[in-house]
Amino acid sequence: MSTNEALFARAQKVIPGGVNSPVRAFRAVGGTPRFIARAEGAYIEDAEGKRYVDYIGSWGPMILGHGHPAVLDAVLKAARDGFSFGAPTEREVELAEEIIRHVPSVEQVRLVSSGTEACMSAIRLARAATGRSRLIKFEGCYHGHADALLVKAGSGLATFGHPTSAGVPPEVVQHTTVLAFNDVEQLERAFAAHGDELACVIIEPIAGNMNFVRTSVPFMTRLRELCTKHGALLIMDEVMTGFRVALGGAQSLYARQIPGFAPDISVFGKVIGGGMPLAAFGASRKVMAQLAPLGPAYQAGTLSGNPVATACGLATLHEIARPGFHAALHARTRELVDGLKREADAAHVPMAVDSEGGLFGFFFTDRLPHDYTSAVAVDKERFNRFFHAMLDGGVYFAPALYEAGFVSSAHSPAEIEHTLKAARAAFAASA
Repeated sequence: MSTNEALFARAQKVIPGGVNSPVRAFRAVGGTPRFIARAEGAYIEDAEGKRYVDYIGSWGPMILGHGHPAVLDAVLKAARDGFSFGAPTEREVELAEEIIRHVPSVEQVRLVSSGTEACMSAIRLARAATGRSRLIKFEGCYHGHADALLVKAGSGLATFGHPTSAGVPPEVVQHTTVLAFNDVEQLERAFAAHGDELACVIIEPIAGNMNFVRTSVPFMTRLRELCTKHGALLIMDEVMTGFRVALGGAQSLYARQIPGFAPDISVFGKVIGGGMPLAAFGASRKVMAQLAPLGPAYQAGTLSGNPVATACGLATLHEIARPGFHAALHARTRELVDGLKREADAAHVPMAVDSEGGLFGFFFTDRLPHDYTSAVAVDKERFNRFFHAMLDGGVYFAPALYEAGFVSSAHSPAEIEHTLKAARAAFAASA
């Protein structure tokens, strides 16, 4: 029995499924999870000492790679001063100022500890600000595991949600409406039917749990118009895209194409924590005034604004704000996905690719999906074979078909070339 197998067997005795987050269990792809012992730069190393080029990056936070010197120094200094105080610190003010500096739609932020917590709180804030209850989300968009968001879409016109997790009572999701992603006609019908009841619409600008599916510009344009017309707040979930696809997040990319575009509430995570448990939600000063201790919407967290996490996040944001950082990251990511496409074409394997900043996706299909239905209608078995071949070749992609990938500034041409060489062998073996 290998070390990874032994650790997995041991873990399953004391942890449900042997993991503390389901996708880590390799259930989607089969085989044994790799137990990671250490990481450096663009690499992770498992318990058996095998190194992998890492395209998970802790599911997005590690935009600088693992163990960046400036981040390490900041974290070590903060840890020596104290792990947690349960009281305000100057550093949380600095982090809030840094987020606001780069995101014009945000005037104030509240720091929390996870993306789930941030999305849940953003929805509560929207309901308090509007005095309404109903919300819209989109099939295939993931906003954390809060009860009201664990909902599956029905078919046809704006069907009411039904829980997709045991333990979520139907009455908890009775105010959640689920629509098809990128369907303008269905969106318009839903607003016509429920517009005056809607507190908010929450959306991922790039759906990273469908692998990589963009919100189209016409859809985002119409969504903004309808929210404004009906007085619903538009929540942009940038937990994954924030500070990764651009310094101003995905909303800055839409603002270049849609005159006057801005969300009403923004949610951030991952990159702003640099790998530590940290997330945030922010909006205008008027909307944020609904939050306690100023307003009636209660939200609190013992570890919110943790001094070590804020040190990690602040150091990360300082590094990625350097001129040319995102342009270089985008170019390196395009080098990867264009190379994968080239190798697939050479092997006559159907593949569609896309990327923005340091976020990317690839699909074993002839064209890029535009919604959940088309995203799941891809060649799952081919992906599973490719995943394991790449793992054997020392490349660690997400162990699930519907997860986006992440490139860091630590990925050099050498890591990209290693990846493409492994892909060439993987495609040849499956041709």
